[in-house]
Order: sequence, then C-alpha cells, then structure tokens
Amino acid sequence: MEIIETKAKRWGNSIGIVIPSEIAEKEHIKENKIVRLFIIKDNRNVAKETFGLLKGKIKKSAQQIKDELREELYD
Repeated sequence: MEIIETKAKRWGNSIGIVIPSEIAEKEHIKENKIVRLFIIKDNRNVAKETFGLLKGKIKKSAQQIKDELREELYD
C-alpha cells in the first residue's frame, strides 16, 4: 500500500487523478486494473475540528481511537 498526494484534474466531464509511474510499477497497476482509493479532502483541520467538538464527551484515549480506526481500515 502506498500513500501519495496528487491533484485532481478535469478530464472531459469527469475528474481524474494521476498515479505516478514508479508507484504504478511498484504496485503492479496496469491499464484497466481496478484499484481502491481512500479519498481524504485536503482539510488540515478536520481532526482538530472533530476532536474539538467532542472535547469532554469522549471517554477513550486518542491512542485507543486511532487503534480502532486502523483495525477498521486495514483489517
């Protein structure tokens, strides 16, 4: 699994992204192969805003929450 940052661009009536060739080669991604994407908008304050809203209401530690999220995403 690779994590990259790329810019979405207009392609006709759609929006597309470019996977760098070195990543495509490393992950064996070829034309017409299906890939899965996690889409995260570029909003650097999402975590801060989320946890700020829930301050005092969450009984779990930040580490416990991160561990649970990782289990859901990568299990």
